[in-house]
Amino acid sequence: MQWMTTVSIWMIPLIICFIIIYGTYKRLPTYETFVEGGKEGIQMSFSIIPFLVGMLVAISVFRASGALGFIVDFLRPLLELLHVPPEIVPLAIIRPISGTAALGMTSDLISVYGPDSFIGRLAAVVQGSTDTTFYVLTVYFGAVGIKKMGDALKVGLLADLVGIVAAIAVVTLVFGTG
Repeated sequence: MQWMTTVSIWMIPLIICFIIIYGTYKRLPTYETFVEGGKEGIQMSFSIIPFLVGMLVAISVFRASGALGFIVDFLRPLLELLHVPPEIVPLAIIRPISGTAALGMTSDLISVYGPDSFIGRLAAVVQGSTDTTFYVLTVYFGAVGIKKMGDALKVGLLADLVGIVAAIAVVTLVFGTG
């Protein structure tokens, strides 16, 4: 394992050196190109801010309105029939919207039920098996000016659903229902 640590420590500096040497070999203005990339990165981060603020406000309204609790209560009979803990539904709903909010929910579930509980394990696997689809679409697609995102939304949400179902199946198969 010591060699893995050594490789990890040296990998990024070696990649940076390779890029600089390769750019110099190709007679590219490496420093100027780096500075130009930095300028573009800063401009991109400022252009993302309005979309990020809008998404955070929408999440706060969704949670504060009680809609999340209503959805969980509505789905409770089906969830109990499928042996899926209802506590995981808010995480499954919020995860495609915001990674930070989902991470907070995952932390809460793990602190309440424990990391070795079925709910704790399931929350951790759901957190790692899905993506922040709405966040990606609104922030990144909005920042680069993509207006038609319907197909990307459908595919992203389908991938999230598959990730949630797979997480439930794998955690149940490996650890049982608790």
